[in-house]
Amino acid sequence: MRPPSMSGHFLLAPIPESSSDYLLPRDIKLAVLGASRVGKSAMIVRFLTKRFIGDYEPNTGKLYSRLVSVEGDQLSLQIQDTPGGIQVQDNTQVVDCLSKCVQWAEGFLLVYSITDYDSYLSIRPLYQHIRKVHPDSKVPVIIVGNKGDLLHARQVQTDDGIHLANELGSLFLEISTSENYQDVCDVFQHLCKEVSKLHSLSGERRRTSIISRPRSPNMQDLKRRFKQALSPKVKAPSALG
Repeated sequence: MRPPSMSGHFLLAPIPESSSDYLLPRDIKLAVLGASRVGKSAMIVRFLTKRFIGDYEPNTGKLYSRLVSVEGDQLSLQIQDTPGGIQVQDNTQVVDCLSKCVQWAEGFLLVYSITDYDSYLSIRPLYQHIRKVHPDSKVPVIIVGNKGDLLHARQVQTDDGIHLANELGSLFLEISTSENYQDVCDVFQHLCKEVSKLHSLSGERRRTSIISRPRSPNMQDLKRRFKQALSPKVKAPSALG
C-alpha cells in the first residue's frame, strides 16, 4: 500500500524565532529507526533539503527541527535520527537508549535496505519494542525498504516487505532515496498526517472531558410535582347560605 501523494500541499521553512504575535504550530515528533547503513540520515536530509548526500559520518543520533505545512496545517516537526547500533538486544544500556527514543516519539519510520537481509530481520523486533513501550497506543509506524534503485544487489524481495507489513498491521513502501525525492516526501508527509490525526482525536477527548455535567435535578421536588400531577383535583367546598 502506498501513501497518497501530497506534494501539492507541502512547504518547508526554518522554524522562526518566537514572537508574541506568532501562533505556535502543533508539535510533531518522529523517530527513524533501523540498522546501520540503511540510509536513515540520507532519507531525513533528502526530505528536509531535497538534496541527496550519499556518504555520512557515523550516525550519533542527530535531532532535526523544521517548520512544515502539510495540507494547510502548520507543524513544528522534530525528527530523531538514530545510530544504527541501536537495536533490540540484551545490552541494557542500548535498550534503555532505544526506549527513551521510542517513548519520546509519536510516529516511526522503520527502515531497512533491500540490499541487506539482516537489516530486514531487524524490523520485527523494533516494531515489537515500539508496541511494548506504547501498549495502548495507536502510534503510526511505516516500514520502508530503502535503496530500491540497487536492484542488482537486492537481497530482500518487495513481497517480503509487503508480507511483513501486513503481518504487523503497518504501511509499507519501497523507495530509492537517491533517485526519487517524491517518494521520500510522501512517506514523511503521510506519517505527519497520521500523527496529526491522533493529536486531533486526543484534543476532542480532552474537550469532551472538560464539559461540565448537567446538575442533577432535585429528586424531592420531582416527586412532589409528580404526586401533584397524579392526585385528583379537589373542589373547594361551597359556602353555605
